[in-house]
Amino acid sequence: MQLKDRLRELRKSNKLTLRNLAEATGLSVSYMSDIERGRTSPSLKTLEALAEALGVSVTVLLTGVETVNTVDVSNLPPGLSELMSDPDFKNEINDDWLDLLSKIQMRGKRPETKREWMELYLHLKRVLET
Repeated sequence: MQLKDRLRELRKSNKLTLRNLAEATGLSVSYMSDIERGRTSPSLKTLEALAEALGVSVTVLLTGVETVNTVDVSNLPPGLSELMSDPDFKNEINDDWLDLLSKIQMRGKRPETKREWMELYLHLKRVLET
C-alpha cells in the first residue's frame, strides 16, 4: 500500500475530512489533497505532523506496520523457533536479529525450515558486516 492510500485510510478511520486534517497539521487542504492523490511527496516534518494528527507513528504512516521492542518467541514462524532452540545460534541471535528475521518475507513467502532461516540469517549477517 502506498503512502497516499494509507493516509486516506487513516484519515477516514479517524473520521477526519481533508479540511480537519489540514487544520490539525497546519497544512493547506489543497496540499493534503495532493499528498492523497500521490501528486507530491511530503517532507519528514510534514510526515511527523500528519502522524501526530492521526495518532500513529511515522513508521506506521509509512509502512502500515507497528513495531514493538520485544519479540514474542512463542509466535515465531515455523523453522525460526527451531533455529532459536539450536545451541549454536540461541545466544548469537539477539532480540534485534529476531525482530528483523520474524518480519522478513521474500516475494510474499517466508522461509519455512530451520535450514532456510539459518541460511537467511547467515547471509544477512555477512552482508551487514561488510
